[in-house]
Amino acid sequence: MRIIKLDAIDSTNHFLKALSVQESCENFTVVSTESQTEGKGQRGSGWVSESGKNLTFSVLYSQKVDGITSLFTLNIMVALSVVEALKSVSNLNFVIKWPNDILAENKKIGGILIENTFKNSNEVQSIIGIGLNVNQSKFENLPQASSLFLLENKTFDREILLISIVNQLEYNLKQLPILGETHFWDAYHKILFKKNVVSAFESVAGNRFVGKIQEVTRDGKLAVMMEDDSIHFFDVKEVKMLY
Repeated sequence: MRIIKLDAIDSTNHFLKALSVQESCENFTVVSTESQTEGKGQRGSGWVSESGKNLTFSVLYSQKVDGITSLFTLNIMVALSVVEALKSVSNLNFVIKWPNDILAENKKIGGILIENTFKNSNEVQSIIGIGLNVNQSKFENLPQASSLFLLENKTFDREILLISIVNQLEYNLKQLPILGETHFWDAYHKILFKKNVVSAFESVAGNRFVGKIQEVTRDGKLAVMMEDDSIHFFDVKEVKMLY
């Protein structure tokens, strides 16, 4: 595992992507920073992190196109790996909120953003961006946000946690062809936030409705049972779940 540490950068995803163009980078090359000025979350939202308190890093992973039948499978593999690593240092209740928020005790402590680039006809390069609130103690105007420190009232070793996450991701990806995608999808659905629970949603047009999450499909869509028992499928940009 090669880890490149930076004091400050606009985006670890941008840095790692540019680096991979300049030189040949092996899988699981990591770029981490103490301060990120232009971090992004899902739907283009900003990711704000207090300098020196949290984990903000990106991991490179290249694969054959036929290695994973669904690109979203990589998303769930990353989310599962983060949760498994967190469980190795904490007894909090961790779940995954679609599409890729990491919650602890129903508070958001992290997020994942994966950018895929097709390098040629049979290879795709993924830059996996991960942000985790580790030791931050204050969050301005973010009532749903928290950190491991606030929830556990203790300081965590960020270096150990980073290495644990990347090692767990590498292990899981090596197990994928052995155990099969269904094994990991089943594990993902077991810790999917609000699965089979009546929940509130808001469409991109601002319309609010209630429904029950049935599953996340292999192409990353959210399957929701509506009040009339019909199943509707939503893309990431089409709907958001309200806490």
